[in-house]
Amino acid sequence: MALSKIQTAEMLDAPNLGRRNLIINGAMQVAQRGTSVTGITGNGYHTCDRWYLQVSSLGTHTVTQETLTSGNAYNDGFTKAFRVDCTTADASPASGDHIFFQQKIEAQNLQHLAYGTSGAKSLTLTFWVKSNKTGTYEIMHYVTDAGRQVNSTYTINSANTWEKKVLSIPADTGGGGINNDNAEGFRSLFYLAVGSQRQSGSTPTSWQAYDVGNEAPSQTVNIGDSTANDWAITGYQLEVGDTATPFENRSYGEELSLCQRYFYKFINTGLSDQYNFYSPYSPAQITAGLPNSSAICPMTFPTTMRAAPTVATTLSGGTLNRQTSTPFGYVAQIGTTSTGTHYISQYLANAEL
Repeated sequence: MALSKIQTAEMLDAPNLGRRNLIINGAMQVAQRGTSVTGITGNGYHTCDRWYLQVSSLGTHTVTQETLTSGNAYNDGFTKAFRVDCTTADASPASGDHIFFQQKIEAQNLQHLAYGTSGAKSLTLTFWVKSNKTGTYEIMHYVTDAGRQVNSTYTINSANTWEKKVLSIPADTGGGGINNDNAEGFRSLFYLAVGSQRQSGSTPTSWQAYDVGNEAPSQTVNIGDSTANDWAITGYQLEVGDTATPFENRSYGEELSLCQRYFYKFINTGLSDQYNFYSPYSPAQITAGLPNSSAICPMTFPTTMRAAPTVATTLSGGTLNRQTSTPFGYVAQIGTTSTGTHYISQYLANAEL
């Protein structure tokens, strides 16, 4: 049946709801590294994939992949969140101290933004946030290659209540744009606490050259000043245009695959016959305990990684003589000095930006 003119017009006027979230794991579903990390005093990727927490001498914190069972964000369809809890307080941060939360976006995924040209596109940022600390929080949006920034602020109005925020990010027609490569292109830094060094300037509402004093001048909240403090976020969507559209729900499998481009955790299931071993010695010689026997174990990643990853390998026994990685997989040479050939029980492949 042919479409009517009215139906066709409605379709043309409707927003493009296909692939639009520039963020990976915005619903905080994937957590290959685990669901809780305690004693955090420095920088790292904790729990939810692709999300980085930077802590510089400002208290001690626990990060969890929180499970939601009620509240406004849950009612909007979100069941997981990234949560930070202060466990050791620092009420008087030094000048350079800070805490921020961010995701770095790969530059070649951002070419359609056309930054640095007259056709540069604006962005809309939507997220759900909750904290016991009400007040003004600041976000610095940063273009890495051009060294440029513009800032946004949001206010948590009600303590311990999920609130939805929608922010506009103007197009950057100046600067040198974003390189077309596999390095970092763009990030938004959510400040949770900040020292005076990053508050000495003024909040830039239009794109300009980065200045450390302009990172978070309007921030009034320090979640590190009491062990009663917490901050959580979910439903994070960054999309082209000046209109916030419904959250792009990707399947768990697709979201996991996108995350595995940057980090992959392999754990042996106990099935030793899943490996292909290559050794200069016969099985009989290895069983007899031939000294310095070795096995070459090739591993293929489930998806092509951003770059050749750094691999941390755990063996069932024996010695890891050497290993080499590419974006497609890696090879480990395992040496043994006792009966049998040992195998890889776990490896972590890290190609994060």
